[in-house]
Amino acid sequence: MEPKPLHYIWQYTDADAAFFAEHIDPWLPERIFDVHVHINDLSLRVEEMTDERRREIWVTEVAEPMSAETLDRCDDLVYPGRGVGHLAFGWPGLEMDLEGTNEYARNECVKRNWPALALLRPQWSAERVAEELAKPGVIGLKPYYALIGTDPTTRDKYIEASIFDFLPHHALEVADDRRAWITLHVPKADRLGHPDNIREIKEIRQRYPNIMLVIAHFGRCYTLEHATGAFEQLADDDGLFFDNSAVLNPAVHKLALQQFGPRRILYGTDNPVFYMRGRREWRGDKYINHTDADLHFNKHRERPSIEARYTLYMYEALRAIKQACDEVGVEANGIEAMFAGNAERLLFRWGPAESEVQSVAFDRAEAQHFQFDEDGVLKNASDEYGSATCPWCGGEDFTHGKMATYGGIGFLTDSVKGVRRMLTYGQPIRVRRCDGCGHLDLIAQME
Repeated sequence: MEPKPLHYIWQYTDADAAFFAEHIDPWLPERIFDVHVHINDLSLRVEEMTDERRREIWVTEVAEPMSAETLDRCDDLVYPGRGVGHLAFGWPGLEMDLEGTNEYARNECVKRNWPALALLRPQWSAERVAEELAKPGVIGLKPYYALIGTDPTTRDKYIEASIFDFLPHHALEVADDRRAWITLHVPKADRLGHPDNIREIKEIRQRYPNIMLVIAHFGRCYTLEHATGAFEQLADDDGLFFDNSAVLNPAVHKLALQQFGPRRILYGTDNPVFYMRGRREWRGDKYINHTDADLHFNKHRERPSIEARYTLYMYEALRAIKQACDEVGVEANGIEAMFAGNAERLLFRWGPAESEVQSVAFDRAEAQHFQFDEDGVLKNASDEYGSATCPWCGGEDFTHGKMATYGGIGFLTDSVKGVRRMLTYGQPIRVRRCDGCGHLDLIAQME
């Protein structure tokens, strides 16, 4: 086939299609929920990208802003035959209009029934944070140390900051009250294992237990050296989650599965970054990115015969996850949990106190589940719930309940794409909660 454009300078080629068919397609679940993807409107740039900044760090050179429409098109190419959803947010940098970026991401997510995170300006008051979290579609926050302030020469002026410098306590208090989702990119050159990071993550979990805290990129542990010794310090907290975005090392994925198990890991890509072509090499606690593009960081070119076999970094990451799952012996339900189920369970937990599942008695025969027709119109597809057992643990005992959705949180089965789509803002629903593992299933829209 002719190469098809993805994003920026990257294309989808026969090599990618063949790689997917051989290494990924037989194993990848039918439903994908990517919890770490960036969407932006290029017109919202307020500072031009300089050559100096591009040369500073490789990711700056490939993270060209990506629109939601481009993401839609790329999903169809890179996940053939799959239903795909996203937790999306803007690129966390002050070179873009932050408030405008948040509104763009939120509006585009609402159109697609995706949840969104708001980039957090650390200087916001508690009232301003609450205002952002009250917007339809916004389920949480994306703090980042580069949002503390600007420096035209470096992205990492504040890399040694405390987590609380860019995720202040008053914002955490609001997030805890709202039961918000926070995706945390940890600071420090020593990454997750820095003693301050470990201590402050534990403090957040202790003081703000209602927050759904997700540590991005396995705590920036892209090498086994950074992961070893760090993961084990957070292994005993079952309420702490990690996304595996941008991690290519199968040994890191394996250690994460061994320390956290598949129920605490969420699939993510960090796209548009991982549409890049190439492969990664590890040397101790450092890594080298190889690609076939003429970029500043690409100083270790390989032979043309090797570069011709390059595929997308996101495909290399998927193969690394598969290898780790095979070596650890993760079963199909655990794989499905990482790629969609865990995110769905967390999304059902989001919202203020009144959205807690309340025990109510009603006949299971009343249960309905809904589908969308080809025009996207909600229709009643069945008068019976599809499974008598929990899809995650196989249990047969359930507590039935009701909850309200806030910001569109709640999923329905989509008959066209074969995935769950989100309910509209404020729509009341019925759910069942597995008494064995706590997994929540949508059952019905309430009258």
